[in-house]
Amino acid sequence: MKDGFLKTAVLSPALRVADCAYNTQQILAQLKAAAARGVKLAVFPEFCLTGYTCGDLFLQRTLQQGALEGLRTLLDESRELDTVALVGLPLMVHGKLYNCAAVLCRGRILGVVPKTYLPNYGEFYEKRQFTPGSTEVEPITLCGQTVPFGTSLLFACRQMPSFVLGVELCEDLWSALPPSTFHALAGATVIANLSASDETVGKAEYRRALVENQSARLLCGYLYASAGHGESTQDMVFAGHGLIAENGTLLAEAKPFSGEYAETELDCQRLEAERARNTSFEPSSEGYQTVEFNLTLTETPLTRWIDPTPFIPHDAQKRAERCELILKMQADGLAKRLEHAHAKTAVIGISGGLDSCLALLVAVRAMKQLGRPTTDVLAVTMPCFGTTKRTRSNAEILCDELKVSFTEIDIANTVHSHFADIGQDENVLDVTFENGQARVRTLELMDTANRTGGLVVGTGDLSELALGWATYNGDHMSMYGVNAGVPKTLVRHLVRYEADTAVSDALRTVLLDILDTPVSPELLPAKDGEIAQKTEDLVGPYELHDFYLYHVLRFGFGPAKIFRLAKAAFAGRPEYPDDVLYKWLRNFYWRFFAQQFKRSCLPDGPKIGSVTLSPRGDWRMPSDACAALWLAELEQIPLKG
Repeated sequence: MKDGFLKTAVLSPALRVADCAYNTQQILAQLKAAAARGVKLAVFPEFCLTGYTCGDLFLQRTLQQGALEGLRTLLDESRELDTVALVGLPLMVHGKLYNCAAVLCRGRILGVVPKTYLPNYGEFYEKRQFTPGSTEVEPITLCGQTVPFGTSLLFACRQMPSFVLGVELCEDLWSALPPSTFHALAGATVIANLSASDETVGKAEYRRALVENQSARLLCGYLYASAGHGESTQDMVFAGHGLIAENGTLLAEAKPFSGEYAETELDCQRLEAERARNTSFEPSSEGYQTVEFNLTLTETPLTRWIDPTPFIPHDAQKRAERCELILKMQADGLAKRLEHAHAKTAVIGISGGLDSCLALLVAVRAMKQLGRPTTDVLAVTMPCFGTTKRTRSNAEILCDELKVSFTEIDIANTVHSHFADIGQDENVLDVTFENGQARVRTLELMDTANRTGGLVVGTGDLSELALGWATYNGDHMSMYGVNAGVPKTLVRHLVRYEADTAVSDALRTVLLDILDTPVSPELLPAKDGEIAQKTEDLVGPYELHDFYLYHVLRFGFGPAKIFRLAKAAFAGRPEYPDDVLYKWLRNFYWRFFAQQFKRSCLPDGPKIGSVTLSPRGDWRMPSDACAALWLAELEQIPLKG
């Protein structure tokens, strides 16, 4: 439960129709087993104490009393279990029969939620026996306890404020205005649905879509437990379909007829973060009553998959579709800017590296979109002290294959003159030595753009912006930054996609070699003709930084939780022991805070994904904010050894 992780399960034990004692024992066995696995929220199906298919037997007092006896047994036998359990039963209240979910915890009935919408069509005829629930909450006496009864109930965990439970039953979800909508607006982060949805052709897909979409719409966790084996097959078949979704993503599933349970952890803090940043999610708790309960605050072992590359789809087809979409977005943004500025050329500093390669590919697409010749793209290579034969050659081959205009400006003499102007000792390979070259490159590009009536296309990516790995008023500056919303890990896949779809073997070959070239600004003198300055040796692996960036910006998680997520995501990677993860996480925070001043004056560029750093859009931060709180939290993380 620490860090907002809640271990949950949806279970569908085999039952016997109208045999409440047998059903109670089946429920109890699965509940105890789930609690032993660390489950804190266990959801069972609709009418699990009696069976859903009892028909007019529901009107029999004997069956009603059998369900109550089962409920009493569950209360007595679960007093020592540190788990909230939801079970379904028929309940007589003020002379009317209701289809109910009872919420239990440590021998206490926290509340009873009646079903709102009773289906009375097709194979369903619930209105024959039951009465719809009311939003009005009233106290009733049940199993010797005074219990709140009504649909407007929430259940809140004292030890974990991000865990607030709302309940609905089967048809409620399938209605035009589900009660879960109001539950979520009232504060529920987790919705439990006790269901008895029979199986028909195509229904599982529809059910799955309903659960995923409702969890996305409500920014919540959604647990759906449906009745399974043992229900009457007189006219229907039940498959025990169990689903657990979180904000539109299906995390766990007990597939129809599998006889299994679904179990995973929900990240309630993540859901809170989503709601906090979504201003159209407007809370409204009028008429609701909240019941508080206690659970032991423990550290939940993570079994859910933590994506080590959150910016990249893992399915090959989806990844290709995503790459094509991103390239179109980048190209469209640049095309609009070229058109608006009446630019005759798109000027790009081409280095033979990944970022400038991607920017060039985008510029070629933009020109084609505008119906203009690709020769209107002017690629400029500017060799200096650190340029290697490999990158220089790749730059020229790439431009030749893309049929863009290509020119070389050797900036060495200009840099020598500049160093002489400012008194820089060229034997001192310091930040002035590096940044002086970067600013001369930008000067050449800007003036070339002026001379040719064009604009300078920026090549820097999102990861570099996060780390401040750019020279202020050097490669930091352009007239339109097409890569500003693309993280480094994704840049690689975009170039790979272009290689896979290349129109010639030569283009594919050069793109693949660019992919294999170490990332470098090439600002230090080459050693034996090889790149001497490797970016990831200095700032850390980009796959780690992109992981950190995603969780910092997307959810606002703190360092301790991100470190825990990183350990889970990169488990089994020997190159990333805990001390390495910690080192680069600390480095990320230090650089992220220290380098905001560069992001505060970024050129325009298209937003690509949900994480971006534009000071005019998604990220607004003072340039002199202090990182002390975040670094102090990092200091509290225990490291082995």
